[in-house]
Amino acid sequence: MNPVIYYHPEAYTTSGPKLMGRNAAGESFLRGYLSYSKASAFWAQVQKPEHGQHFAAQVKAQGREEAVHAVMPHNLGALSQAGLVYYPGPGIGQHAFHRSVAAGSHAAWSLCGITHTTSSAGAMDAISELLTAPVQPWDAVICTSTAVKDNVSRLLQAQANMLKERLGISKLVLPMLPVIPLGIHTQDFVFSDAQKNASRGRLNANDNTLVVLFMGRLSFHAKAHPLAMYQALQKAAELLKPAGQKIKLVECGWHANEYIQKAYQDAARQACPDVEVITLDGRKAEDRETAWAGADVFCSLSDNIQETFGIVPIEAMAAGLPVVVSDWDGYKDTVRHEVDGYRIATVMPEAGLAADLALRHALEVDTYDMYCGHTCSLVSVDIEAAVQAFVKLFESPTLRQAMGAAGRQRAQQVYDWKVIIAQYEALWAEQDRVRLASLQDASQLPAKLAHPWPARMDPFHAFASYPTQSLTPTTVLSLVDNSVEAAAARLNTYQALAMVSFAKWVLPTEAEIAAVLKQAAVGPQEALQLVQTVDNARKPFVFRTLAWLLKMGILKVHA
Repeated sequence: MNPVIYYHPEAYTTSGPKLMGRNAAGESFLRGYLSYSKASAFWAQVQKPEHGQHFAAQVKAQGREEAVHAVMPHNLGALSQAGLVYYPGPGIGQHAFHRSVAAGSHAAWSLCGITHTTSSAGAMDAISELLTAPVQPWDAVICTSTAVKDNVSRLLQAQANMLKERLGISKLVLPMLPVIPLGIHTQDFVFSDAQKNASRGRLNANDNTLVVLFMGRLSFHAKAHPLAMYQALQKAAELLKPAGQKIKLVECGWHANEYIQKAYQDAARQACPDVEVITLDGRKAEDRETAWAGADVFCSLSDNIQETFGIVPIEAMAAGLPVVVSDWDGYKDTVRHEVDGYRIATVMPEAGLAADLALRHALEVDTYDMYCGHTCSLVSVDIEAAVQAFVKLFESPTLRQAMGAAGRQRAQQVYDWKVIIAQYEALWAEQDRVRLASLQDASQLPAKLAHPWPARMDPFHAFASYPTQSLTPTTVLSLVDNSVEAAAARLNTYQALAMVSFAKWVLPTEAEIAAVLKQAAVGPQEALQLVQTVDNARKPFVFRTLAWLLKMGILKVHA
């Protein structure tokens, strides 16, 4: 297959003004796709020509020589040549509407989306709208973990229950919801002994120093609350004192503002005074290398609902580091407890005790960040279990090495993009098979509707009650001027006006105007007769522009 990538440069780069997980995932995916795809040509759906040029440059930069095609909004029908569009988000509902009106067929191509965070209002709305948009069984939304698939399924079920109760619906059409993890480029996390030694030198870490790494946004309210990690490391540090060992915690990331930065500093000073905390800028490649290559153990005790998969534990595994992570969201899929490291138990109140948090978010009393922050404040991580995990790893270089080796092997075998892209392409092939099968059986295709996108109807239907009368094939029209020459001259003058020429996309060609005026010169006649000499494919277009000729005062309704 040659799938189409819905492409906007901002979605596939980490060099933009606001770095988020979806940016890193998009950039990594595109590199993986262009490296390992079996496509014989590369397609992009873009909003601007320059975005298509940017995509072509990315293809070339990865050493691919295949042809590159860009599809713009005005020719979406061309997507049927490829057969599938990959959209880097869950909101394929709107694109399903685009398909229904641009192609006139729900089976013209398949759509494939993917989840990132599913806790934001935008993401939740996009997922719930899958039930009311013309999404089909040959479409798919990739869930990056079993935890997020459960979350998506719960959201869809709640929406379905509401629609059944309110409207009595009995038929539901859902997209595929396959679980495919995000991928990484495992080779990026292999470091030589020289790199490791140099990194530990920059961290001023000697043989008696154990370096623990946290990598990611430094956000206590929207990523991972650090207090559990700080407390666990402090207790571990106290236990290691008799052996003369010290702990350094490297937080490699970035704070959104000075308030958050100070909050981290104050918490670390209070909760882990015996642990040296070093902050590196995770947006800088050299700082990331220092962190990955210089660490002994990786830690991420995520407790936030904005997380769905969590890429950094896999990166840590690829770097050969044993990991201590929370038993939370996608970490449950990726980290094998007591094999690649340790998953630390988490506790959250039972369902029914956070309706007030949802309401405050829904009514915009709380921002999304505050919604996540309030929620994570009620999620706990077992600190004592984390202490035990750290101590076991700190006391045994052999255990660190064994778990690190197991994690690296797992990352390479399961999460490298070479493996993941093959799973994507297998899914896309299955979507294509289901779509093509539906074309062979008309009963599988949804009925064609007069208004396939109700909220985007033909304005001449939606606002039909606005005018005095409608222009119909039997409306009798006639020329205002005494001759075709006079009418054409006056029309040419009007067309030179900016207030007329701005609408050139909906205006007929010079030849079509001439054909209509020539026919009108015969005398008053029905509107359909005025376009009888126009090419059949253009007749509907030219017929409606008779209203424009009325607007210009070239034609008039003949009483």
